[in-house]
Amino acid sequence: MHLFEAQNIDKTYSEFKALDNVSVHIPEGSIYGLLGPNGAGKTTLIRIINRITAPDKGELFFRGKRFSREDLIHIGYLPEERGLYKKMKVGEQALYLAQLKGLSKEYAMSQLKTWFRKFDMTGWWNKKIEELSKGMAQKVQFIITVLHNPSLLIFDEPFSGFDPVNARMLKQEVLELREKGTTIIFSTHDMASVEELCDHITLIDKSKTILEGSVTDIKQQYKANLLELEFEGNPDKLKASLNGNFSVKSIDSIGTEKYITRVHIDDMNKSNDLLSHIIKDVKVLSFKEVLPSMNEIFIKAVERNSKIYGHE
Repeated sequence: MHLFEAQNIDKTYSEFKALDNVSVHIPEGSIYGLLGPNGAGKTTLIRIINRITAPDKGELFFRGKRFSREDLIHIGYLPEERGLYKKMKVGEQALYLAQLKGLSKEYAMSQLKTWFRKFDMTGWWNKKIEELSKGMAQKVQFIITVLHNPSLLIFDEPFSGFDPVNARMLKQEVLELREKGTTIIFSTHDMASVEELCDHITLIDKSKTILEGSVTDIKQQYKANLLELEFEGNPDKLKASLNGNFSVKSIDSIGTEKYITRVHIDDMNKSNDLLSHIIKDVKVLSFKEVLPSMNEIFIKAVERNSKIYGHE
């Protein structure tokens, strides 16, 4: 079931086409990566979802029904540009914003205390926002965003400004939210985070959708029939065993007479043929298919789109 759908969205600012027939289908309980180069149209789509601006064409649906302003209470939005009042105290501001989202003062206070303890922030309650580091202020805004338990969370570059320890902590919180059933739209340029977190992605480039689907399916689509073998023995014997039937991409030493090699084959069904060629000459320690990283896929898809539209 799709919690949220945007269908055939167009948006133009003056002569600039920000979105051109873009559709996204967000499965319930998933982490959905919204990806693209700078200026691709991601922020415009997020603004449309939050009803900050309206599409020129297209429809939005929430739980299968036409999306309405009343549905906004079920959305939590953490923008890339943070919007906290610098002169207000942390606790005072968090409580105020929680009440704006419909929480009672008593319930909001209880939930805030729980989150502040969880993030080791109890000593920050009476500090002003301007006294906090960027990372500390982001923690505050993250809590405010999730406090009312929205069905749909939209995170725009949520880990920027965090050190590795706090970024890992926040990623764990995002995964726990998904486990509890929350649906998350995650916009980022950090492909390593996409690898860690996302179930599905849409890649937008030059206002158009150029890639959409599950991360698993997309990796299969872009795989290059590469196998990685860890072996023990003489690398020259390995090359002789392959005898021109397979393309050796690299051989790297990882210890005394231990090596890792990557081999390209025309058909993955011939992987057993590869093994039969080499097991008589070297000892195979491990054997696996190499799938492309999301970073490699991002670059290939955008470069291909540039060639199609003549923007090299």
